[in-house]
Amino acid sequence: MPTLKGTNHPLAAAAGQLRILNQPGAPVKPFHQALAGSGLHPLLATGIQVFQLNVGKLCNQTCRHCHVDAGPDRREIMSRETAELCMKKLAPTDIPVVDITGGAPELNPNFRWIVDEAKRQGRRVMDRCNLTVLLLPSQADLAEFLAARQVEVVASLPHYSAERTDAQRGENVFEKSIQALRLLNGLGYGAPDGALQLNLVYNPTGAFLPPAQHAVEADFRRELRRRHGVEFNRLYTIANMPISRFLEFLLRTGNYDGYMQRLIQAYNPRAAAAVMCRYTLSIGWDGVLYDCDFNQMIELTVNHGAPTHIRDFDLAVLARRRIVTGQHCYGCTAGAGSSCGGATA
Repeated sequence: MPTLKGTNHPLAAAAGQLRILNQPGAPVKPFHQALAGSGLHPLLATGIQVFQLNVGKLCNQTCRHCHVDAGPDRREIMSRETAELCMKKLAPTDIPVVDITGGAPELNPNFRWIVDEAKRQGRRVMDRCNLTVLLLPSQADLAEFLAARQVEVVASLPHYSAERTDAQRGENVFEKSIQALRLLNGLGYGAPDGALQLNLVYNPTGAFLPPAQHAVEADFRRELRRRHGVEFNRLYTIANMPISRFLEFLLRTGNYDGYMQRLIQAYNPRAAAAVMCRYTLSIGWDGVLYDCDFNQMIELTVNHGAPTHIRDFDLAVLARRRIVTGQHCYGCTAGAGSSCGGATA
């Protein structure tokens, strides 16, 4: 079985992760071969619809599945200078969506400035929220801030049961998440056809693919409403990527080979054609450019002649760039597909 033995910080060692994912002994068909069999190699961008800002790895939680390896001890934070440069480069474009993620993005001291600037530019703004951050004393007015600006909240909630949520995210996280959801509901979030969108994100708690998105959404809606009186608009299913903390879990439990084989066998050409990297540009906390947030976490920058830093942003080139792929990409193309917006096929 592959291991991460010999690295000082296994989850931060991107090169080590790539060696594991691509090692000859693992039961993996090269991802580019799967793309070629679908007529999709090389994989090309179809434009940029989402300007995704990862504003840092600081978080008030330490989740077992976190592909960002975020936590309270992380110090990578997007500076005001980089934030201003990002918004300056965005201004003359017609990219409609600004997707703010982390870590807990709200803990970046420039988060509210970014939201206000994006709204001033007329963009749709999404906040990828872990819910419990809304209850921190330092963020007492955060929910009201988001509601006043009609920011779409995309909230991670592993399950509608406390046991399964806390197993993945930490003790009492579920109870705090429900409290935060009720707070958002009280402000008008989650109402059918309302202006304040509250969407949940579900990912499995083990080494398996998520069930059908519509079925999971129906279960969550029924159980959250029945047990807690909580409402939401949509639910997105996301597969766990074999990187960072989830990769460590796979290796530690002996599930790595089986999980990779499961992803490969479930490869779906329709999901591959709709992967989020084709219409998303991901900007790291330091301004480095990536095709997606997952590539960012294993330091696979934009390549093939495209600009690699926001200071050199060129919309015409980046909108038609060749996407950098690897074995972890099977996570986005298995079954119904997986993206920051849920299933893709």
